[in-house]
Amino acid sequence: MRLDHVAIAVNNLDEAVKEYQTALGIKQIEFETVETEGVRVAILHLNNSRIELMEPTKETSPIKKFLATKGEGLHHVALETDGIEGVVDRMKTCGVKFLGEVRPGSRGTKITFIHPKSLHGVLTELCSHSK
Repeated sequence: MRLDHVAIAVNNLDEAVKEYQTALGIKQIEFETVETEGVRVAILHLNNSRIELMEPTKETSPIKKFLATKGEGLHHVALETDGIEGVVDRMKTCGVKFLGEVRPGSRGTKITFIHPKSLHGVLTELCSHSK
């Protein structure tokens, strides 16, 4: 596994992108809407990883609830793995709890989330990129 990205929940994606772009000197940014998760994302490319800024697109988005209860800030850490289904099966045998099943994510990935209680309070996304 390797660090894939750090995700940050924001109220206004366009404003946040401008601030991050100016502060960090980021040149390469991609935008995408992930309907299944109810978010619009901006993917900020760094030298060795990415920052993903997320804005809710509907009232039922988990990010909308997160922002209402916790405000803007760090939402999750994402780890890239090959063969996500096998990794999930192995983790389940270790007692790791998941929030939903493996499903489509941004940029053609397969994703699932590990419940924060399984990793000492940190919401963790597992993702596999299509080859």
